[in-house]
Amino acid sequence: MRRQNQMHAFLRRAAALAAFVALLRATQIVNWTSGYGLNPAFGLIPRHVSGMGGIVAMSLLHGSFAHLVANTLPLLVMGGLLMATATRSLLAVNMMVIVLGGGLVWILGSPAIHVGASGLIFGWFGFLIARGLVDRSPVTLGAAVVIGALYGFLLWGVLSGQPGVSWEAHLFGALAGVATALLLRSPVRAPRLRSVDRP
Repeated sequence: MRRQNQMHAFLRRAAALAAFVALLRATQIVNWTSGYGLNPAFGLIPRHVSGMGGIVAMSLLHGSFAHLVANTLPLLVMGGLLMATATRSLLAVNMMVIVLGGGLVWILGSPAIHVGASGLIFGWFGFLIARGLVDRSPVTLGAAVVIGALYGFLLWGVLSGQPGVSWEAHLFGALAGVATALLLRSPVRAPRLRSVDRP
């Protein structure tokens, strides 16, 4: 019965991830048809009160279809690993990554319109890597190794000088993910590699 409940929970999370990706595509179509008018209206604009809504909305907006396509696969891979290994704190993880990462971009980011799901992607990346080290279970360490092997190159995006790329969203998203892993101890129900209790 417990395994069946876990499978149902995973399927619900998978449906939520699929719905999120579908929402990104629908938003992109609306944004494109409006001449990308949603970006200045709802994107994150640092230190502007009118741009505070972008702390939450920026992940839904993209600058082009290519931008959205580039973010889709990492969203699916990291989102899938997050769903498969996270426990009841999944909603809290996402809220902290979005609010903390986006809030830091709003406070410290360069004066531009910041849009894209890459801040969320880097947040998940930071969380999955840091949680593997914090939790020390085979499941979370395995997820960290997979993410590190597949997407370790993402770290270059933190220092990217490419015009039009919000390196601040990458950096602060990753830092928010690490902070979330440290603040929200989200244990996976699997044997630990060491029997020493963490403080």
